[in-house]
Amino acid sequence: MEQTGERAAVAARIIENVEQVIVGKRDAVRLGVIALMCCGHILIEDVPGVGKTMLAKSLAKSTGCTFSRIQFTPDLLPSDITGVSIFNQKNGEFEFRPGPIISQVVLSDEINRATPKTQSALLEAMEEQQVTVDGVTRRLPDPFIVIATQNPVEYEGTFPLPEAQLDRFLLRIFIGYPTLEEEISIMEQQQLTHPFDELEAVAMPEEVVKLQEESRQIYVDPLVKEYIVNLVDATRHHQDVALGASPRASLALQKCSQAIALLEGRDYILPDDVKSLADAVIAHRLIPTAAARMQGIDGRQIVKQLLEEVEVPGARVGGRFAG
Repeated sequence: MEQTGERAAVAARIIENVEQVIVGKRDAVRLGVIALMCCGHILIEDVPGVGKTMLAKSLAKSTGCTFSRIQFTPDLLPSDITGVSIFNQKNGEFEFRPGPIISQVVLSDEINRATPKTQSALLEAMEEQQVTVDGVTRRLPDPFIVIATQNPVEYEGTFPLPEAQLDRFLLRIFIGYPTLEEEISIMEQQQLTHPFDELEAVAMPEEVVKLQEESRQIYVDPLVKEYIVNLVDATRHHQDVALGASPRASLALQKCSQAIALLEGRDYILPDDVKSLADAVIAHRLIPTAAARMQGIDGRQIVKQLLEEVEVPGARVGGRFAG
């Protein structure tokens, strides 16, 4: 338990540090740190100017991780992401020039502006933490996380992400507009200089890797596992869902619940941990039916309904949680 407390303190430091830049968005910052703890990837879907890019940069700087940014455009090629082998005439050999994907925190800005062929260049990296160029497979660094952004309002000239790629994002995050008081605070903070310029690392990449290892050790009661599976399975039988969540969603929900338990200083997860993360983990993996979309029903509404319908496990006799 003492080690769990130490790791929780590391995660809390990262959150507090990022909040020096991202004002009033603790939930979004926490989800970003949870993704880091789970070695998972994030899709940030929100309007321009609310801090999507700054959240990614602040997470990287706070953890001492290397950072790279890929600006997705229609003319971007897969080799612009993964890298390319170039023939060196001096030594008569091909040399690999690494692409921006070979970094610890990779910002894929406006990911839906690139063609599906270019988007697919991320699939291997996101799933297997490696890239293959000219038949040679190269391991990506630890920790490794892709933070992708997209604008949900502007659809002209965009290519919707395929279901296979959406499923590889551990979490979908919404930042949202700040309150009036928060916006005034942001203006005051940035009047003379940007707080990001003074941000310093409060953890090292090695500590993030230890956080990931410790998170995997958090106890998951069999009843909670059953609740997770029942929740995900319910998406596959819902009348408004054309394609439900895959087993990857169950794994993601368990991992994220373990991470949030560690953040809270516990060595076990509660059903409430699962409920608090269900929207961010499951909603983007669902494809509503055409009829549901015409009625304005989306994945978030479906998840909210399922949380009310799927039975939550109660107290386990002699167990470690209470429902």
